[in-house]
Amino acid sequence: MPGAQERVLRRRIASVQNTKKITRAMELIAATRVVKAQTRAKEAAPYATQITKVIQDLSAAGAEVSHPLLREATDVKKVGIVVMAGDRGLAGAYNSSVIRAAERELMAARSAGKEFSLVTVGKKATGYFTFRNYPVDASFEGFTESPNFTDAEDIARKVTQLFIEEGCDQIDLAYTHFISMGSQEVVVRRFLPLEQPETIAEAGDAGATAGFEFEPSANAVLESLLPRYVESRLFSALLEAAASELSARQRAMKAATDNAQELIVKLTRRMNQVRQDAITTEIMEIIGGAEALSDDRTEPEELVLSHLDSDPFPKHTGAHQRHVIGHDSF
Repeated sequence: MPGAQERVLRRRIASVQNTKKITRAMELIAATRVVKAQTRAKEAAPYATQITKVIQDLSAAGAEVSHPLLREATDVKKVGIVVMAGDRGLAGAYNSSVIRAAERELMAARSAGKEFSLVTVGKKATGYFTFRNYPVDASFEGFTESPNFTDAEDIARKVTQLFIEEGCDQIDLAYTHFISMGSQEVVVRRFLPLEQPETIAEAGDAGATAGFEFEPSANAVLESLLPRYVESRLFSALLEAAASELSARQRAMKAATDNAQELIVKLTRRMNQVRQDAITTEIMEIIGGAEALSDDRTEPEELVLSHLDSDPFPKHTGAHQRHVIGHDSF
């Protein structure tokens, strides 16, 4: 029967094998979903590119608009931070990296004497900042792996409200920029106010709108496109964050699977060593017992008592006989 140490090692190996199955399954699921997330990001890119190009061309053609989203503050007194993290863990440093970047921005604003507003996307970001008693103005959860455009609209509505109605002079967006399957980068970018029309016009083509008539006017069209532009930028950031999260989870689960396999190999070697030691000990005990029995068979005289060699009935001496005879005479 196996010894106690061997039984413990067997249980540990079985436990690690079960963990390996789980991490392997999560790796495959993440690999499947990250492809879908990349596809969605590519499909959404033409819309974002086209709406940006239209705004640039309208601005280059001389369209002017005075929109609250373009308001530049001379003195920034209140900063808004939008943090995009995940709803789940097991994704390596994905959540902690973007949360730390956002917290650095909050600490910088606090040290500069500025007020701040915080909007969190994902349960991990909400839990982190709530636990540390940061005031969270709004939180959005439950869609980080597969965001929809309606989710971007809800976030854009709240962010716009913070900027226009609640006194935020600047809105920064902290999220993970997706570069490739093996590379993602945490970025903190200014989200609001939008770039001024003069700056946007530098990348536009004034002749692109020459053959078009705008109703009611080019300025009105440009003004109506700016909120859509905000939603488009937010949706693109959500899709990139989703792809980054799934990619990070795939790598983390692959590393966990590899580590589990390495641990199984080490534990198996240790168990084999323990079992071999037990077998060697048993063999030595058997050999020692056999040698002892062999010695007993070759020297049987050692089992005979030495006092049996002497006379069990010794003869009486003469003095003793005379004493006995004298006793009988009485």
